[in-house]
Amino acid sequence: MTTEQLYDLYVQHPSVETDTRKLKEGDIFFALSGPNFNGNNFAAKAIKSGAAYAVVDEEIANTNGRILKVENVLQSLQLLAKFHRQQFDIPFIAITGSNGKTTTKELVSTVLASHFKTYTTQGNLNNHIGIPLTLLRVHKDAQMAVIEMGANHQKEIAGYCNYVEPTHGIITNCGKAHLEGFGGIEGVKKGKGELFNFLRENNGTAFIFKDYNYLCEMSKGIVTTITYGTKEAEVKGQILPSETLLQVQLTSEETPVIIKTQLVGDYNLPNVLCAVAVGKYFEVPIAKIKTAIESYVPGNSRSQMMVKGTNHIILDAYNANPSSMKVAIENIAKINAGKKILMLGGMMELGSESLTEHAQVIALINKYKWEKVVLVGGDFEKVTHHYNYFSSSDAAAQWAERQKFDNAYFLIKGSRSVQMEKIVNYI
Repeated sequence: MTTEQLYDLYVQHPSVETDTRKLKEGDIFFALSGPNFNGNNFAAKAIKSGAAYAVVDEEIANTNGRILKVENVLQSLQLLAKFHRQQFDIPFIAITGSNGKTTTKELVSTVLASHFKTYTTQGNLNNHIGIPLTLLRVHKDAQMAVIEMGANHQKEIAGYCNYVEPTHGIITNCGKAHLEGFGGIEGVKKGKGELFNFLRENNGTAFIFKDYNYLCEMSKGIVTTITYGTKEAEVKGQILPSETLLQVQLTSEETPVIIKTQLVGDYNLPNVLCAVAVGKYFEVPIAKIKTAIESYVPGNSRSQMMVKGTNHIILDAYNANPSSMKVAIENIAKINAGKKILMLGGMMELGSESLTEHAQVIALINKYKWEKVVLVGGDFEKVTHHYNYFSSSDAAAQWAERQKFDNAYFLIKGSRSVQMEKIVNYI
């Protein structure tokens, strides 16, 4: 079964699924396998559940010719996605970075969708499986595609570029994330920079946050660059004083424009300016850009402001690394509130730097006055501090429920595996 033959079937059944629990009638089921599962074992079930075809890489009893054998299911999925992407002559905008890439992806796609038929990564489908699935969900009516790329080691972004073939790209930043896999901060820059390498070699366009000198350096040699930032950039903006939610004034417009976002934290300024820069580059009217950004409500535990009774909660618990933890702590420290409570989960995938980075978070916490500080899981257990410590978010939630807090501001943040969002229901 060649990629071209498989694509002919995909054109007739343009919906792909890898999970039989989510299967819809007429889908093509790709029987992916991993260390703890073998999708080939579910091929017959997929056909019985209504799949048009099941793509497998083991010998399986054929069901009316609807079992399609390939050499490697994952590679076939990726090659099919690449072939499908090559049918389009539209902008494919790739976004990666250590922090803020999902928020930036949401803001950029929201702005573009206000003016163009836009397809984008759903949720966090930003890996070697999610990206091909995202590409295969781009329909013929597409005018724009926005693709998020996550990575935790070098050569990963380069691999994604091979089948996304981005025409435009954004690196939000290079911070202290996945240090174990990347091999330190310089390894992060090298790994994320693989996106710029592809753009450089293929006459692509890069959007650059000019305040970060290292991004300017990394983008050298790319023929077309669009800059955004707080000074000396094509799209300029600054933060306006606000109690909690970010407000941005665009100063590069003939008449200054104020954007009142529903995002928490000054650290979201680059994400907002990036969305403005992309929108202006593709000639989206500024009024549409403003409305689109103001309409975006963050979800999925990312920079969410929640109100429960008299308490305000900043829920930023989808993930955490030293860079994002630092800006989140500094942000709540600036808020004018009588009672401020930190509930922080451990940071994962930091390798040999983990104890040092957790200790530096403690040192940062020590600089400010807090009503309470609660640390949960990870290497917070192994570093010296005088704060409340719990081994799980469940235990921390039970503690929070007993406190009966009122009129307090909370920051709840931690790596995905710590599941800090569980605490919200007990405040």
